[in-house]
Amino acid sequence: MKILDQRVAVVTGAASGIGLALARRLAAEGMRIVLADVEADALEQATALVCADGADAIGVRTDVRDLGAVQELAARTVEQFGGVHLVCNNAGVETGGSFLEIPGDAWKWVMDVNFYGVLHGCRVFLPLLAEHPEAHIVNTASVAAFATGTATMTPYCVSKSAILSLSECLAIELQTSGSPVGVSLLAPGPVKTRMPDAERNLPADITPAREPHRVALMEELRTKAAHIGLEPDEVAAMVVTAVRDNSFFVLPHPDMALAGVRRRLHWMETGELPAPRRAGT
Repeated sequence: MKILDQRVAVVTGAASGIGLALARRLAAEGMRIVLADVEADALEQATALVCADGADAIGVRTDVRDLGAVQELAARTVEQFGGVHLVCNNAGVETGGSFLEIPGDAWKWVMDVNFYGVLHGCRVFLPLLAEHPEAHIVNTASVAAFATGTATMTPYCVSKSAILSLSECLAIELQTSGSPVGVSLLAPGPVKTRMPDAERNLPADITPAREPHRVALMEELRTKAAHIGLEPDEVAAMVVTAVRDNSFFVLPHPDMALAGVRRRLHWMETGELPAPRRAGT
C-alpha cells in the first residue's frame, strides 16, 4: 500500500500499547481509523485521543475470540467508512505457569485471543480487502514465535508460533495467487506496553498462577520493558514502513529474533537441548 491517505484501517487491541500507537500513527498518515478492543472504558479514551489528533475515527468494542463479534466489527467498518484497506490483528494476552499447573481454560483463553483472534480477523476481512487494488494485513506475533522456551510462558509462545505459521502460509498463498493483499508479521521483543499485566482481562472463572518463579518473571518483564523496551511509537513507525514496502517480517528486535532461529537450528543440528530463555531476551 503506497497510499494511506483517506484509506481505512482497523486495529484490534487498540486501546493501549502498540495498538494505540498504530492507530495514532496511521491517523497521522491520513487514514480513517476503526479502533477495536475488549476494554470498553480504555477504548473510549483511546478513540477520543485519536479523534483529538484530528482523525476520523470510531471505536467498536470487540472480543476477538468471538467470530460473530469480528464479523460485526467488519460490518460497522463498512457501514461507517464504505470499506477497509488495512487490518492490524494486534490484540494479544498472556497467562501461564508451570506446564501442569496451567488450567485448560487458561490455554483456551490465550489461544482464542492470540491465535483465533488473528485467524478470525484474516478470514473475515480478507474478502473486503481483496476488493481494492492495494490492501494489507498486519498480524502481531512476538520474538517468542522464534525464541521459545521462556519459563511459565508456554501458552504465549505456542500462540505466537501459530501466528507466525499462519502468516507465512497466508503470505505465500496470496502472493502466488496474485492477490492485491499483502501480509506483514510484526514480531517485537520488549516494548513499553501493559503486556506483563495482561491478566487484568483474565476471565473471572480462571485463576492465574501464583507460583513464586512466575510472579518473579512477570516483575522482571515489567522492569525490562520499562528500562530497555522500545516506545510503541517506534514500533508503529516500522509497521507503516513495512506496509508501504510490502515487507513480510517487521522485526523491531532483529538480534533477538535471529538468535532464536539460530538457537533452534543449533538444536536441530546437534541435538543439544537449549537452556531456558530468560524473560525479554
